[in-house]
Amino acid sequence: MNKITQLFNIKYPIIQGGMIWNSGYKLASAVSNAGGLGLIGAGSMYPEVLREHIQKCKKATDKPFGVNIPMLYPNIEEIMNIVVEEGVKIVFTSAGNPKTWTSFLKERGVTVIHVVSSSVFALKAQDAGVDAVVAEGFEAGGHNGREETTTFTLIPMVKEKIKIPLIAAGGIATGRGMLAAMILGADGVQVGSRFAASIESSSHNNFKETIVNTLEGGTQLTLKELAPVRLIKNKFYQDVQDLYQKCPSKEELVQLLGRARAKKGMFEGDLEEGELEIGQVAGLIHEILPVEEIIQQMIAEFETASKEKTTFEF
Repeated sequence: MNKITQLFNIKYPIIQGGMIWNSGYKLASAVSNAGGLGLIGAGSMYPEVLREHIQKCKKATDKPFGVNIPMLYPNIEEIMNIVVEEGVKIVFTSAGNPKTWTSFLKERGVTVIHVVSSSVFALKAQDAGVDAVVAEGFEAGGHNGREETTTFTLIPMVKEKIKIPLIAAGGIATGRGMLAAMILGADGVQVGSRFAASIESSSHNNFKETIVNTLEGGTQLTLKELAPVRLIKNKFYQDVQDLYQKCPSKEELVQLLGRARAKKGMFEGDLEEGELEIGQVAGLIHEILPVEEIIQQMIAEFETASKEKTTFEF
């Protein structure tokens, strides 16, 4: 048992990222049933929809699962109360100050993990009393840190500073990536993009096919003035770049972004006008697979690579 499997009472130290429009109860329960930790992504759910997904997840798995809650959420108080009322025991918080909700959750018996993009924020999360941190590198899909620190450098830097368990995220989709992250000091890994392209992901099949067809260099971090986000380079992405040529104001960027772009792209499958959030590691994802197969492949590759590394010679 390592620190992460012990903390969550799971078989493998693999956590599924709580991605908006991808992480419904079907994905979360499938990951938990396959030995990892599934997370329901609350970021794209109205409070009552979240409650419904939690209840369905409890029926679909008898294994531990959690909820990922971006703290920018307008209904944050209602969301936190639903999580407690429904007996969720694991919460991953992100996009906000961990001090705000950590003690509220921990007093109610919830294990709290906070997502960070730097060692400074990792220390703040540790001081706030969280049980572990996810350190997410610049390669990750979706909303990202402003620091542009890659996973390869971020993990050892965070490891040097904190005493609590560390989960690596950003650019991890294979067993070799998992092993590399753990050699660098992570106790476990959080995987997003690879699970977005799974059969059980709640995103539109158009989006899943696009992930599989995205090549190296096919994503870019943009919209830093609003909230940095890594996107597939589609028509909407190009519209953003064209607007940047005119030195736009923040208001003009907000106007172009409009509402529900991510839903339009990932959930409704509009590949032209939608926001298609995915990580750089999409270039290593070549087929849409069931969750169980993804996890088994990762573990088999991890074990093979672990044996190989013991034979290195200089």
